[in-house]
Amino acid sequence: MRNHISFKTLILLFFFCSALLSCNKEQAKGGNDYIQFVDPLIGSGGHGHVFVGASVPFGAIQAGPSNFHKGWDWCSSYHYSDSIVKGFSHLHLSGTGCTDLGEFLIMPVVGDLKMNPGSQENPESGYASYYNHNTEKVEPGYYKVHLDTYDIGIEMTTTERVALHKITYPKSDDAKLIIDLEEGNGDTATKTFVHKVNDTIVAGYRFSTGWASDQREYFAMVLSKPIKDIIVYNGENLIQGDAAEGTSVKACLEFKTEAFEEVLFKFGMSPVSMENALLNINTEMPNWNFKEILADNKAKWNKELEKIQIKTKDEAAKRVFYTAVYHTLIAPNIFDDVNGDYRGTDKKVYKGADFTNYTLFSLWDTYRTAHPLYTLTQTERVPDMINSMLTIYKQQGKLPVWHLRGNETETMVGYSAVPVVVDAILKGFPGIDHELAYEAVKTTAMGDFEPGVKELQKFGYIPCDMMHESVASAMEYAISDWGISKLAEKLGKTEDAKYFAERAKAYTKYFDPKDRFMKGKMKDGSWRTPFDPYSAQHRVNDYCEGNAWQYLWLVPQDPEGLIDLLGGEKPFVSKLDSLFSISSELEEGASSDISGLIGQYAHGNEPSHHITYLYAYAGEQYKTADKVRYIMNELYTDQTDGLCGNEDCGQMSAWYVMSSMGFYPVNPSNGAYVFGSPLFDEASINLEGDKKFTILANNNNDENIYIQSVQLNGVDYTKSFITHKDILNGGTLKFEMGNKPNKNFGVASQDRPKSIVY
Repeated sequence: MRNHISFKTLILLFFFCSALLSCNKEQAKGGNDYIQFVDPLIGSGGHGHVFVGASVPFGAIQAGPSNFHKGWDWCSSYHYSDSIVKGFSHLHLSGTGCTDLGEFLIMPVVGDLKMNPGSQENPESGYASYYNHNTEKVEPGYYKVHLDTYDIGIEMTTTERVALHKITYPKSDDAKLIIDLEEGNGDTATKTFVHKVNDTIVAGYRFSTGWASDQREYFAMVLSKPIKDIIVYNGENLIQGDAAEGTSVKACLEFKTEAFEEVLFKFGMSPVSMENALLNINTEMPNWNFKEILADNKAKWNKELEKIQIKTKDEAAKRVFYTAVYHTLIAPNIFDDVNGDYRGTDKKVYKGADFTNYTLFSLWDTYRTAHPLYTLTQTERVPDMINSMLTIYKQQGKLPVWHLRGNETETMVGYSAVPVVVDAILKGFPGIDHELAYEAVKTTAMGDFEPGVKELQKFGYIPCDMMHESVASAMEYAISDWGISKLAEKLGKTEDAKYFAERAKAYTKYFDPKDRFMKGKMKDGSWRTPFDPYSAQHRVNDYCEGNAWQYLWLVPQDPEGLIDLLGGEKPFVSKLDSLFSISSELEEGASSDISGLIGQYAHGNEPSHHITYLYAYAGEQYKTADKVRYIMNELYTDQTDGLCGNEDCGQMSAWYVMSSMGFYPVNPSNGAYVFGSPLFDEASINLEGDKKFTILANNNNDENIYIQSVQLNGVDYTKSFITHKDILNGGTLKFEMGNKPNKNFGVASQDRPKSIVY
């Protein structure tokens, strides 16, 4: 008996399927697809220096385009102003102010053999190619572009340690894939090697010196198409055979391709060996399904991006926010193999580690906001980051300063791993050896490792005629010493706690009550003269990437003490008001890092990042609102030049993420977050244990920027800060917003933030 379906039933089925399809499309558009709100090109222009390309969160490999290096704005190897690509490399920095990496360069080409990239002025003299931004597609975990010079398309995605490239060649008897081990981004190759393992596998290594003085990296490549031939050079010299070692080794893999033929290759990396690089490939990427690997990559990004969910009608602000979250997830980088092997700072190979080893710690920047943010959103990774730092301590004798690919670069002032280690322990993170951690922070602060520490112990301050950047160094040391005192207190080390608490007050030695600034002090106790708080010359001598106006406020561990130095709350607030209102003009030769200026407040560089929140310590929290709103709305945009300074491995973006939720960790180690002005109607942090902390901002808009009142879990809340513990408990923090300040909010002494551990 034949079943008949009526016409009416068919119509109903049609509409049902249409509705279901529409629902699915809407779910794909919204739902948990947060990648749609991320634009990795934000910050790729201007001075943002962000990485553009494909990676996974905190991935060991970053595959992306490399332009010719033309100066400071090409620190990440890419700048949006460019239109020439010399190739695609597999290690990149993101947002730094120094240049390195950009290595393991590959370039697909057709035509005559050219073994050098050429130049910006004459790219066609080499293998470089023109490209157009219209053919670029960039998403978290994915990069695609068309090489106009060769009519070749290239796409790439990654796992943690492996990149997958898909190259679409034209019909050619001369299709090629260049591997250039000489090229990097500002470093110098010292030893390179390549060899053809078989018809589909090539492996080698690259040792180099640059910002990372002794970098050792290994690679393996597996191709989907057999190699017709391999041509090997060392510099300009053709090498007979299929292997070569030297300082400038390059290889050309040759193929014959049909029109639109896709050739895929997997590029695996290891800090240990070629064998481990191949193991990483075979373990992480056993198949050739580009779509599947890309889908897995996107799922990893969405898992991280959805940890903070916001509600707003401002689509541009949503793009800025989720791109900021994305930028906080690029570094630090995994620095081990799938079997746990890694190379230490001492250059020894350590086998089978029981933790994930990380590198690329931009600590002078990230200790301020990025690492406190991770204690909320990356709780499973925080212990591994701390244990990586403690392992570095065991290998080099001190905690990392600015750690890059197994190298200590000694970049920036301070021992800024200390606040990060202390914060994790005081917040109760498991799996950290407290005694080892204390040994590490104390040894770092007491040894002869960092400049000026011995002078600090001898004189109680660092004489400016004995050391460059003495004021900046001493003030950074004082922040860390405060943390050491609190960790000593927790561990029952009473005498140490007292000693480091005293050292945390060393900033007072630089305060001149006459000029009311922190100034360089000579060995004989006199002040450096002449003195000009705006001066670029004094910035160079006594401060680090800032001037006296900016460094006056670098006391996040003890704002109450700074209030006393300035003569009380009213003089403190008056001076703070002046910071934002005086002339923004800088003398000729001032650093590009002094950017994002509001008066002399410089949001483009990290020592200023906490300053807008200091008003709460003097009982005038409302004065923070207009300043943080201006910064969020004007100094962060969804354009390629949407960052007012270097991204600095997530710090610039972490400030936005925290501030837009309505609070900020002024003291990076005391477990408290000071209220500002929430930007979004609603933001929710998905916490461990299926808990959620939701921030609501009622009556919130561009005019209603001032906090009128606060409730925590339905109960009136009068404090102008909230603790880390309160957030971890989950619940709802509700702000009532208005267009006029409530000058009584947070005024009472007991309602103000303080430099204590909560």
